[in-house]
Amino acid sequence: MFAAILALAACDAQVGDYDPSIGSAQSSEVAAVPSNLPAYFDCLRDRGFTAVSAHRGGPAPGFAENAIPTLENTLRTAPGAFLEVDISQTADGVLVLMHDDRADRTTTGTGAISDLDMAELLTFQLEDDNGQRVDARVPTLAEALEWAGDKTVLELDIKRGVRYEDVIGAVSAANAMSRVVFVTYSVDGAARLARLAPQAMIYTTISNVRELDTLDRRGVDLTRIVAWVGTDAPPAALVQALASRGVEARFGMFGEGRNYSDAARAHAQIVAVEDAEEAVRDLDALDGEEGYAALQCAN
Repeated sequence: MFAAILALAACDAQVGDYDPSIGSAQSSEVAAVPSNLPAYFDCLRDRGFTAVSAHRGGPAPGFAENAIPTLENTLRTAPGAFLEVDISQTADGVLVLMHDDRADRTTTGTGAISDLDMAELLTFQLEDDNGQRVDARVPTLAEALEWAGDKTVLELDIKRGVRYEDVIGAVSAANAMSRVVFVTYSVDGAARLARLAPQAMIYTTISNVRELDTLDRRGVDLTRIVAWVGTDAPPAALVQALASRGVEARFGMFGEGRNYSDAARAHAQIVAVEDAEEAVRDLDALDGEEGYAALQCAN
């Protein structure tokens, strides 16, 4: 048992001992994190820029999804990208970064996350998408928020069974409300989260302007809403209708062979992707600006 405790302590030290300069070298001359998220998204819309969001933190060969070394690697290759991570909860109530209900696909262990306590979860190594073990473990949300600091914005996809109140509490405890975006999947979910945390920035599924009217009637500040419009280029009419209400559009481009500059042509303000490095490169080539244009809106 003593040996196991020492191993877990060593694991904690290893994961926590990250280099704070990683991911910020290429963006040292501009703000890495917007100081005001509503103003940042307004700037993207007004100036016709498109930002990049790395799905599940941007996994790659040798880098597991939802892992701090992966987040660091994504910012090295795609400075300025937002990082989407998934929030699950262990049996003993710890909020962790994990997409699946079970540990089987992404770790060397097995079992439902809700049935495992944090000490058990720490004994598992993470695996990349090819099933190769990597030198990382499942991080807690608190660790991720501390790591993100002034490096990036985390987009928090709250998985089934996790209470909004618990995630809001963790974000508030880390003094991180101004540098996260909460992901919801319905008008009801967005309205409930906005009641709990009126200062939160929220992504939510929007398919028509009537749903914006519903949010408005429920007292939701639309300047803090970004509409998720699906995984296909959104209809121009919907994007224009959203913009007329001061709401930005976000959609996903997943899979190989994508031309991410199509997101800018669709006038989306942020695009969720699996290859953040390629997306930033495509958008940079299109925008005619010096460097990745979306970074200008972070100042």
